[in-house]
Amino acid sequence: MVHTVEVVGVIEENAHFFIDDETRHGFLIDPGAQADKLLKVISERGWTIERILLTHGHFDHIGAVNDLQRALKIPVCMSKDGDYYAKDSATNCSAFVGEPIVLDNVTCLDDGAEISLTANPRFSVKLIPAKGHTLDGAIYYSSREGVAFVGDTIFCGSYGRTDLPGGSYLDLMRTIKKVVFALPDETILYTGHGSPTTVAAEKALY
Repeated sequence: MVHTVEVVGVIEENAHFFIDDETRHGFLIDPGAQADKLLKVISERGWTIERILLTHGHFDHIGAVNDLQRALKIPVCMSKDGDYYAKDSATNCSAFVGEPIVLDNVTCLDDGAEISLTANPRFSVKLIPAKGHTLDGAIYYSSREGVAFVGDTIFCGSYGRTDLPGGSYLDLMRTIKKVVFALPDETILYTGHGSPTTVAAEKALY
């Protein structure tokens, strides 16, 4: 089950809960702001979050991480290039919006890493590298559930900007066409901003 919560810091962003219905354990992807709001959702629904997963290190996707990590005592995972953003408030752009953020306790995972729930190892996502919007872009894909959490790589009818540190238009187009569009057409793409879409719907626009 995917449950999306819109959180608002400097800008609005989608935080996604990916929850195993059988165990009520799961992952929280891109908690960008409003830690208290997200903790309330977790408490009210009786969920156990085992890990926080980050699609990339921009401030609007990591803003609630430190508060949540202190409250939940769980690992935070990013791609292998995540430290470039996590440890530098200029690179993650938080320094420019008046709220500098540094993440000190992050686990950087290799490309292709399989991230499974302890409570149910069959419930998992695969980290697929997705450079272009940032150097550390990652997609978390579940073939079993037919969903992919794509951050700001692609949106419904659009794609992420490439003019921030580590961005590359050529890399982003390559990622969209070679990585995102290689997923099954029916895959639901849960994006960092706006509504979800599907691989088939986005393919039709290119």
